[in-house]
Amino acid sequence: MNKKILFILKVVAAITMLQTLFYKFTGAQESIDLFTKLAGEKEAFMRVGTGVLELIASILLFTSKKTVFGAILTAGLMGGAIMSHLTKIGIEHNNDGGILFGSAILIFVIGIIVLFSERKNIPFIGHKF
Repeated sequence: MNKKILFILKVVAAITMLQTLFYKFTGAQESIDLFTKLAGEKEAFMRVGTGVLELIASILLFTSKKTVFGAILTAGLMGGAIMSHLTKIGIEHNNDGGILFGSAILIFVIGIIVLFSERKNIPFIGHKF
């Protein structure tokens, strides 16, 4: 894949994940409501923990020898977000028209594209691709 396109995709994924950190780390009511649906009393742990993992994923996407780990983490986090929307949160949250769900799908797809482009760097099995 073209390196410029791949770079743009990584920027889109990182910016999208990083913009949510403000809400997660400051305890915005929308974020608290969402994570309360998912984790009940332990919403703060899950909210902040998810934010930390999204921060790590965003950094790893731009770390040359660790990009594959960033892609795996990105796809895993967004896969979890998609499943949460489908099972507990619903497609639409706080009358957002499904934007949060759509963003999770977009970032999941980007994570898979980056992972595919970095498949040779996957530990233990990358040499088979």
